[in-house]
Amino acid sequence: MKRIFTLCIALCTIMTAFAQTDSTATKAPEGDTIRVGGLIIIRKPGSKGREILHDKEYHYHNRRGDKPSNLSTNWWIVDIGFANYTDDSNYPAAVTSGFVTPGVGKEQMKLKTGKSRNVNLWFFMQKLNVASHILNLKYGLGLELNNYHFDENVVFVKNPTQISLSADDIKKKKLAADYLTVPLMLNLNFTPRRKNGFGLSAGISAGYLYSARYKTKNDGDVHKVKDDFDLERFKLSYIGEIALGPVRLYGSLAMKNMWEKGLDMTPYNFGFRLSNW
Repeated sequence: MKRIFTLCIALCTIMTAFAQTDSTATKAPEGDTIRVGGLIIIRKPGSKGREILHDKEYHYHNRRGDKPSNLSTNWWIVDIGFANYTDDSNYPAAVTSGFVTPGVGKEQMKLKTGKSRNVNLWFFMQKLNVASHILNLKYGLGLELNNYHFDENVVFVKNPTQISLSADDIKKKKLAADYLTVPLMLNLNFTPRRKNGFGLSAGISAGYLYSARYKTKNDGDVHKVKDDFDLERFKLSYIGEIALGPVRLYGSLAMKNMWEKGLDMTPYNFGFRLSNW
């Protein structure tokens, strides 16, 4: 009996020693992390216990980001900006031709800058990698909508087109010209691995006039005339874009006169672009 009692004491002493040895072997240093099977054990500096997160993993992403795709598509881009034109018209000749009536000149054809707006709705734009995702080709398809609001009481009539002045005080008068447009640009992306990076684009666009109308509004009475008013059917423009992080600016300048005859006006637009890239 005495031998059995002595043997039990010896076994308990050995098991205690093994337990102390195992605890010392698995003790984590301050601020260390240990993974045991499906568990992640985190020991915080200064804490006496342990925090155990069950079956969780942390994924660390490369700061430089994933490699961009060679072809990416951006759907439903919106431009919000201003529309205007430079006026180089020969008004005496325009009066002689009957396109405008006497009294209509450069001052009468000036626009309300704050109210003359350009809104573009791009169905899609695609960016094709050309060289190391720094040089890209950008192209798309969309609608270019221009509203030219006049300061003076100019009135447009059709068949044939003639621009005259009204004796009435018209509160709202605008000419709308809408184009189906295809832009084509070369893009320089200085930060290809960033979503909101820095870059610029430049190129040309080709548009087709699919709708034009002149609208007046006075004391709730709205009058609308639909016609092309001898506007050029096709519009070619120089276009550009600047990306400054999340802010994107755009601009366009037509290559030639917006009228087929009578006047000489070169339209231009600029504003903000709401786009993913």
